[in-house]
Amino acid sequence: MAAPAAFSLREVLSAFEACVTEQREVLLGPYLCGWRGLIRFLHSLGAVFSFISKDAEAKVQLMEGLCCGEHRERYVSLQSMVRYELDSGLVELHRRSGRPDSGCRTVLRLHRALRWLQLFLEGLRTGGEHSRTSAICTDSYNASLAAFHPWVIRKAATMAFCALPSRDAFLRTMNVGSAEDAVAVLGEALPHISDVYSITQELFAQHRLLDLP
Repeated sequence: MAAPAAFSLREVLSAFEACVTEQREVLLGPYLCGWRGLIRFLHSLGAVFSFISKDAEAKVQLMEGLCCGEHRERYVSLQSMVRYELDSGLVELHRRSGRPDSGCRTVLRLHRALRWLQLFLEGLRTGGEHSRTSAICTDSYNASLAAFHPWVIRKAATMAFCALPSRDAFLRTMNVGSAEDAVAVLGEALPHISDVYSITQELFAQHRLLDLP
C-alpha cells in the first residue's frame, strides 16, 4: 500500500486560492481539496487531533460523494448547493432528520473546524519563537469549536493540547523550508482561508443555517 501523501502548505494555499470565483462563489472542488490538505496536516500531528481529523475526513468524504453523485451539477459551488438543498427541502432547520446529512449541515461542521484551524495557524504565524503552542491551540479551540463540543470532549482536548510540540516543530511540518519560510507561506495562505470562511459565514447567516442541528 502506498504511503499517504505528505502535508504541503503550498498545496493548501493553491486550493483555497482557487476556491473563490470573480462572482465571490466558493467552488466545492478546490474547497474539499484544501480540506484534504488540512486533514493531512492534522494527521501529521498525531493522535492529539484525531477527534477533529476523523470527523473532518468523514465530512469531506460525504461531500465528495454529493459532488460526484446524481445531482453533481447542483454541488459545483457552495451557493448552488445551498439554493438546491433549500429549494428541495433537504435541510432540516430545526431538527435532525432520519435522512443522510445534507450538504449544508456537513459543510457547516467543516466550516466550524476551519475557523479553529484558521485561528490556530494565525497564532503560529504571529507567535514568537518561544510561544507555547498548547496555549495558542487552546485559545483557538475555545474561540471556535469548543462551543459545539460536550464538556467531556472539551476537557480531553485541552489536556491533549498540553503535549503539543514546539512552535518550530509545527512550522517544520509545513514542508516549505525553514520556520521563516513557513511563516511567509502562512502569510500568503491565511487571507485566502479567511476569505472562504467569511463568504461561507455570510451565506449561511443569510439563510439562517449557522445553527443547524
